[in-house]
Amino acid sequence: MSEKPVVLEVKLTQLSHGGGCGCKIAPALLQQILGDVKDKLPYPDLLVGTETCDDAAVYRLNDSQAVIATTDFFMPIVDDPFDFGRIAATNALSDVYAMGGTPIMALAIVGMPINKLPIEAIRAILQGGESVCRAAGIPLAGGHSIDSPEPIYGLVALGIVHPDRLKKNSGARTGDVLILGKGLGVGIMAAALKKGALSSDGYAQLIANTTQLNKVGTALSEMPEVHALTDVTGFGLLGHLLEMCRGSGLAGEVEFDRVPILPAALPLAKAGYGPGAIERNMDSYGRDVHFSEHIESWQQRLLADAQTSGGLLVSVAPGAVEQVLACFSQAGFDQAAVIGVMNTGAAGVVVK
Repeated sequence: MSEKPVVLEVKLTQLSHGGGCGCKIAPALLQQILGDVKDKLPYPDLLVGTETCDDAAVYRLNDSQAVIATTDFFMPIVDDPFDFGRIAATNALSDVYAMGGTPIMALAIVGMPINKLPIEAIRAILQGGESVCRAAGIPLAGGHSIDSPEPIYGLVALGIVHPDRLKKNSGARTGDVLILGKGLGVGIMAAALKKGALSSDGYAQLIANTTQLNKVGTALSEMPEVHALTDVTGFGLLGHLLEMCRGSGLAGEVEFDRVPILPAALPLAKAGYGPGAIERNMDSYGRDVHFSEHIESWQQRLLADAQTSGGLLVSVAPGAVEQVLACFSQAGFDQAAVIGVMNTGAAGVVVK
């Protein structure tokens, strides 16, 4: 089934206390919860575990194959059930692409308030997820469901990558150029939607952005000049760049005026819209993020905005910047842009 099914009018966002990747536990609190669990695990074939806060776990099967495993799920970011399913599935598969891999299979994670949602709406959520898996060329091969007080949907995503072409978030090098693949502002637009302040054009931008698969990550894995890769989701651009900086032992520098922003998000950001996750993210960054004096409060908040199914963040050698930008352009990412550089220094981010 390729067309959007007709479903009953259901305000999904009114059934949950949060939505999208804004539901994530704040990075500082998550670090406290994990504690020593983040230490390197004693399995030589476990190429990526929890030690660098990377996008997925990676286990080497043999000299030419490694399996990528990840899971991602959340509560509704939009009211339309089909769109919610599409966004959640696209977001989950992004972690495989962010490791430079190719998805091979997915399993559904489903938690629904059976006494509050019509069967038609639940079915539409699942159909939305299935449509994205078809677009990615993989089977949605099963899953697990529970009766939950709030609607939850997502995927377990499995992928494959050659061990030599694996892209971690910790491989950035001094002098690398930072490229962001999608515009920011998803969390801000979703907050406006919940308050009835998002235009129809803004909603179209929101859906187009959050349902665009980051397939370009697979192509980027072929480039040795791409040293580090991650995707920008619930911790905001600053949070995920900070993870890259900490993993690589470098300092990131961002030029705000070069950061792509979704057109409909800009006036909403200036008007103060945004999810509560922005403040949680800002508090978590602490002294590791520094803003130049001319960076206004709304600009700081936009950089900390919780993205759902956000763009890939690439750390690439200067000589391959045009090749990476061309790769994004050919894949249909028309807002991909250079946003900064990686410098020698204490792990942290400076915004100019």
